[in-house]
Amino acid sequence: MRALAILAAALLVAGPALAGQAVTLKADTADADGVVTLGDLFDGAGAAANVPVAARQGATVTIDALAVQGVARRAGLDWPNSEGLRTIVVHAGVASPQAGASAGRGNVEVLTYARSLSAGEIVQPSDVVWAKAAAAPADGPSDADQVIGQVAKRALRAGAVVMARDVGSAQVIKKGEIVTVTYENGGISLALQGLAMATAGVGETLPVQNTLSKKVVQSVVTGPGQAVVGPQADELKLSRSLRYAAR
Repeated sequence: MRALAILAAALLVAGPALAGQAVTLKADTADADGVVTLGDLFDGAGAAANVPVAARQGATVTIDALAVQGVARRAGLDWPNSEGLRTIVVHAGVASPQAGASAGRGNVEVLTYARSLSAGEIVQPSDVVWAKAAAAPADGPSDADQVIGQVAKRALRAGAVVMARDVGSAQVIKKGEIVTVTYENGGISLALQGLAMATAGVGETLPVQNTLSKKVVQSVVTGPGQAVVGPQADELKLSRSLRYAAR
């Protein structure tokens, strides 16, 4: 509610005194007191620098770029949003002194969490949103589909940048369960039942102990209670490695 009140106040008080003044979005958007202003967002805001845009109550706040553009326009600033950003993430602290110099080449879109997630929760389409940042993490996904449907490995904070290591496949086999392991190659099909030696999700490697020989084989999970070995497992491992390399 505080954020909405500040945004409403900004729409009311911002005037056209600086009409047409071009501004550039900072590469590092940060505020130090919990109130995000045009000066926190833009280089060259001038007299409109103190116009409030939103309130930050946590470590970060995600602001709709269209709303920011509207506040800037009413304050007499011209931000064309040539990057086509949909949201802007502002963090606590003081922006880097070099932010203005790198703004033109440092603005990139990264996937962020729209809400906080607990460990074990499945990421839904509404849980992630694209936002502006100075740089993308090395393992940041390039497509939201790469994390949607995955399970949070740990507690994840709203506004935080999404990283591939945050999530994993939903666990469909638990340690100690009986698993059917299948081998198929050249028209030959074999199956045996074994004991899962770990917990795993689809596409993950799972050690399975043969209930008769006690030998442990490395299989790849294909579904609840199901795993494969042999050429099919090798293909699944390759597909998984290529998918993560593309993130």
